[in-house]
Amino acid sequence: MSKPRYTIAVTGLNAIDSPGPGVAVIRGLREAVSFDVRIIGLAYESLEPGVYMDEVTDKTYLIPYPTAGTDILFDRLMYIHTQEKIDVIIPNFDAELYSFMKLENKLRDSGIRMFLPTFEQFEERHKVNLSEFGKKYKLDVPESIPVTDSYEIQKHIAALDFPMMVKGKWYDAFIAYNAEQARTYFNKIAAKWGLPVVLQKYVHGTEYNVTGLGDGNGNTIAAVPMRKQYITDKGKAWAGISIDDPKLLEITRRFVSETRWRGGFELEMMKSSDGKYYLMEINPRIPAWVYLAVGVGQNIPEALTLLALGQNPPAYDKYDVGKLFIRYSWDMIVDRSEFENFSVKGEL
Repeated sequence: MSKPRYTIAVTGLNAIDSPGPGVAVIRGLREAVSFDVRIIGLAYESLEPGVYMDEVTDKTYLIPYPTAGTDILFDRLMYIHTQEKIDVIIPNFDAELYSFMKLENKLRDSGIRMFLPTFEQFEERHKVNLSEFGKKYKLDVPESIPVTDSYEIQKHIAALDFPMMVKGKWYDAFIAYNAEQARTYFNKIAAKWGLPVVLQKYVHGTEYNVTGLGDGNGNTIAAVPMRKQYITDKGKAWAGISIDDPKLLEITRRFVSETRWRGGFELEMMKSSDGKYYLMEINPRIPAWVYLAVGVGQNIPEALTLLALGQNPPAYDKYDVGKLFIRYSWDMIVDRSEFENFSVKGEL
């Protein structure tokens, strides 16, 4: 019996030192066992590597930044839809999710499906609300304080002490060891991501992440935990290993059950020396290291696509332990004409 074939559009094709999840998501989609795919890349910049990787995308289009507004984004997506007949869109950046969430109903009416968190879920797990989130769902969260002026840092030193984490509301996190460093990071983050900036109590320990998928009804469809083996100066995992940790999986399932989480997610956890897990962040989308989950037996991009299409994929109940992902980079040679063509025409 032939498998159905879906056209799936994917964002996040960049590959900087904090890479987007797009290429890893596409690799998972191409390894799906329940359907075949045609992949449409959605890029914000002409130099996103995924644009030029023939084995990754079948065709790629430029789309406007979220700051352009949802009307302009919708019009561009409708143009692409008339050319490609998109079945599903998988957005992969925190900063773009709000725009896609606002358009979810309009896109569904046009035949395009997505499977995203609700507005309530998106807002309450935000870094500036994480302390209250922890209290509500009985999860251990380090004290976090949103600030809008660098002069506010001084009055919170007694409560947070040094070192402390200084985090952007979308991306970036730095460890500050004194007030001067904290102010420097505040200004750097505020200039890039806006206000507020979040000050968070530093927790000494070992970093763990969990990527997973909730069906919106409280059921965990997938969950794979990993321990970070190599961490960049931005705190991103450049290598990690899948682990068997019942306590971490129990926390994950409780999070999904009590929030009735809808869509992909990543929990960033810190395990202190006394074995206590602290929730540091919740990313409301698939992470860049998701191909580890695919490689150990839980194809999250495939299951998310099925949920978006209204199907009920069975929950994964196992995965391989002790498998590592090791990220690497290579140089592609691309003809200038391809770059110029994409920059001018907005599609390749």
